[in-house]
Amino acid sequence: MTITQLQYVLAVAEHKNFTLAAEKCFVTQPTLSMQIQKLEDELDVKIFDRNKKPIQLTAVGEKIVEQAQNIVNESNRIKDIVDQQKGYIGGDFRIGIIPTIMPTLLPMFLNTFNKKYPKVNLIIEEYNTDEIITRLHKGALDAAIAATPLEEPELMESPLYYEPFVGYFPQEFRKGLSELSPEDLDINDILLLQDGHCFTNGILNLCKASRLDPNRKFDLYSGSFETLIRLANEGLGVTLLPYLHTLEMPEKYAKNVVPFKDPKPSREVSLIYPKTELKIQIVEALRKTIVGIIKGAIAFENVNIISPKNAK
Repeated sequence: MTITQLQYVLAVAEHKNFTLAAEKCFVTQPTLSMQIQKLEDELDVKIFDRNKKPIQLTAVGEKIVEQAQNIVNESNRIKDIVDQQKGYIGGDFRIGIIPTIMPTLLPMFLNTFNKKYPKVNLIIEEYNTDEIITRLHKGALDAAIAATPLEEPELMESPLYYEPFVGYFPQEFRKGLSELSPEDLDINDILLLQDGHCFTNGILNLCKASRLDPNRKFDLYSGSFETLIRLANEGLGVTLLPYLHTLEMPEKYAKNVVPFKDPKPSREVSLIYPKTELKIQIVEALRKTIVGIIKGAIAFENVNIISPKNAK
């Protein structure tokens, strides 16, 4: 039994396909299949049920994969200890970012980080919060950036910044408002992101409502803020946006942005990583880079963090 064989098993378990797993491991499919077959022969069990499409783990295979993940993580930890001792900051680092943060935050810090830490190969993937939690537990991600708190006992959360909500209210919905309070929000006017976004849950909590008026003529959940803004511009409703999303907004749209009164409702955005602290030197390098940049974009005073329930 080798670490490499266990890594191949984990890849097939994740992708449920031998060819795709081989591509991700940078080996040929016959090589990967042969090594897994050798491991199955050595253990005298079948790890995968190859008759099912997609490939499924057997009952014993599920237990083997769970233990294999622990073994691979610990083997990575040995290399990580050596890297930390040498002060080395480099290698592959897989990070997940939720969709409501990725398009605004990533362009702000990525170039700076790459220049400062050229030996780090960031592998950036976009997932919703639930998928990020699952992948962090499985070891498929080294860290993530998401709205917190998550209340996950095996994960560490290092807050990066607090991002205020702002309203996007076209003139027909403004009613003379120069600042908003939660009482000004009518859930039946608000256009939301599709179900499952933590930002949507935050808005519903902020409005203290989760049911739409049954007489409403449409029920729309979009996957992007850009779509919500366009629909709002057509007079179909209003929406709430994270503050960073408004920084480069064209003037004709920026005039529709309405801030909240103090204390401003906000979301906590954190760097999340396993308590094993694998590759902690890269985690810390990311944290310092992002915090250093974000301070110039968001004022930290007078914010009110939304309930932890919004992060789920």
